[in-house]
Amino acid sequence: MARKGLLLVYTGDGKGKTTAALGVSLRAIGRGLNVRFMQFIKSPERTYGEKIALAKLGVETEQLGTGFTWTKTPEEHRAALKIAWEKVKEALADESIDLLVLDELNNALAIDRFPIDDVLPREEVIEAINNRPATMHLVITGRDAHPSIIEIADLVSTIEPTKHYYDEEIPAVKGLEF
Repeated sequence: MARKGLLLVYTGDGKGKTTAALGVSLRAIGRGLNVRFMQFIKSPERTYGEKIALAKLGVETEQLGTGFTWTKTPEEHRAALKIAWEKVKEALADESIDLLVLDELNNALAIDRFPIDDVLPREEVIEAINNRPATMHLVITGRDAHPSIIEIADLVSTIEPTKHYYDEEIPAVKGLEF
């Protein structure tokens, strides 16, 4: 029986969505699968621990964003999303990729502070996901997964916080958050 590519979605307000995708990636790498990791919101202007670790394992990681939506202008974010979507469409059609991670795609699709439908059209995203190579596993992370993403997923895990040190005003910790 031929392998069927699965769609895994990690969403919710809790910490650990990207970490879950990294865990899946680590298993896939261990089994000799070709993994590619693409991040929609994180900017290449910052260094993140996951990019450093994945590079040591030979995994290409692309940070396609400009950072949080409140850190740059809508025009800068729209331009980044447009370029990101073009690159991701290519990856979604690449038959050599066994596992593709689209980190923070849910966040990008949920942007409502400025229009994005012309640069990241949700219907086109769903179509590209559905038309990816039949054996490609796909992981999508980020808060606020759209119902249309949830509907086509094979697995959806919603990560909700019970307690977080941010509530105690402890800032992001190097090695834990970035």
